[in-house]
Amino acid sequence: MKRGALRNLVLVLGDQLNADASALDGFDAARDALWMAEVAEESEHVWSGKPRIAMFLAAMRHYREARRAEGRTVHYTEIEDAENRGTLAGELERAVKRLKPERLIVTEPGEWRLWRALEEAAERLGLPLEVRPDRHFFASIADFKAHALGRRQLRLEFFYRELRRRERVLLDPRGEPEGGQWNFDHDNRGSFPKAGPCGVPPPRRFAPDALTREVLAAVERRFASHPGKLEAFDWPLTPEQAREALQDFITTRLADFGRYQDAMWTREPWLYHSRLSAAMNLKLLDPREVVRAAEAAYRAGRVPLASAEGFIRQILGWREYVRGIYWHFMPEYAEKNALGAREPLPGFYWTGDTQMACLRDALGQTLELGYAHHIQRLMVTGLYALLLGVEPRRVHEWYLAVYVDAVEWVELPNTLGMSQYGDGGLMASKPYAATGKYIQRMSNYCAGCRFDPAKASGETACPFTTLYWDFLLRHERMLAANQRMALQVKNLARLKVPEREAIRGRAAEIRRAGGEPARGIEAREAGTLFD
Repeated sequence: MKRGALRNLVLVLGDQLNADASALDGFDAARDALWMAEVAEESEHVWSGKPRIAMFLAAMRHYREARRAEGRTVHYTEIEDAENRGTLAGELERAVKRLKPERLIVTEPGEWRLWRALEEAAERLGLPLEVRPDRHFFASIADFKAHALGRRQLRLEFFYRELRRRERVLLDPRGEPEGGQWNFDHDNRGSFPKAGPCGVPPPRRFAPDALTREVLAAVERRFASHPGKLEAFDWPLTPEQAREALQDFITTRLADFGRYQDAMWTREPWLYHSRLSAAMNLKLLDPREVVRAAEAAYRAGRVPLASAEGFIRQILGWREYVRGIYWHFMPEYAEKNALGAREPLPGFYWTGDTQMACLRDALGQTLELGYAHHIQRLMVTGLYALLLGVEPRRVHEWYLAVYVDAVEWVELPNTLGMSQYGDGGLMASKPYAATGKYIQRMSNYCAGCRFDPAKASGETACPFTTLYWDFLLRHERMLAANQRMALQVKNLARLKVPEREAIRGRAAEIRRAGGEPARGIEAREAGTLFD
């Protein structure tokens, strides 16, 4: 093919699977083509779990088939193709030499590393690269920069209100928030009774079709040493399936989502959560459709306002806000470590083999399904890493590796900023530090654990509680300057010198043991979540 025969080569990345992406504007089936590549680099720059790898590859192949059915040419490299060079830049260079396009077009990537890699590859190839805005989001990168301009402090609540007003979501006829307030967070902190959750409708699941089964087999072969399992893989992989999953959530679980969104329960991975984040982050599902459906359910009287607002705040609020934070502060943001944390990530994060019941459940579920809901991530796996003092970059890499919905623009600020306070308060107004008593209040995990959340020292003391007090002691001066932490820091005055020494000694033992308390004779068999 002579140069000029192919006008535009449209690059489609694994998290850009929307048929209306800006990169496809003006697409001429006679002169343009799409390009997609499955490359090992995207699963190995962090040691990605099998469910996450399979989610991306299976969704990509379904997208490929849908575009070909429309009559579009798609040049596609599969993970096991013999000539696959293993990197996105390498595969792009190979495709350009063969196809000789005049220009490359791409929608804004969701990761700074990839954006730079594509720019550098285009420069080496001597081709113009047109990067088009990502219309999937309510707010553009420029919108957030305009919001941030001149502000001494960035906070979700102010950005969320701006978007609510602009998009006219959950507003009354006067343009004021429904119910007279913007935020119903105080109504959405319920825990389950002692009997636990009863009759929670299971989410809509999607049995793998032939194309997905091919992917699952390829992942098992190509990434055999990677963590995670694929037996339970049943995620929505097409826009049609994603809409089915949305309607199922709205109909069966949204009404109770608000009240129980922070609750946890052993061997209950889904509860009232939507299971839609992966579909949205791969752009199989438009967030506008999600927000409209939730608001319509409220206005029809099918769900309470607190549930609708709490869910919409996650989509129109947090999701948009973290993307703004990411692009506003990258690439330096990824290296922030305000607390000077240097501990390695405990090895049991990759196996789930721990005596701590809450971590055993959350980690086992994560490795089995590639999923954990936001409180399991923030206040179990994330909290333990924060209190232990794990280097934020290592925590970020683990979250990016194991969750099916993990794309760096959303994962990095949530992990490094919200969970680990690595950015020193850019993302969150305080460290989310708590003792094991929080987990006891919001779950039944402690009932099946050898550790006592009320104890801070001794062999049976909950490591969360020990490390919480140690965290306050280590960072007392810095935390005392934070108004929202003042009460917690004041509680240190209750600790006598012997108690402080006992806590510090126990915390040091936990760190020397790699984050796992020494196994005593009373330790129960750890096992995993899905034995």
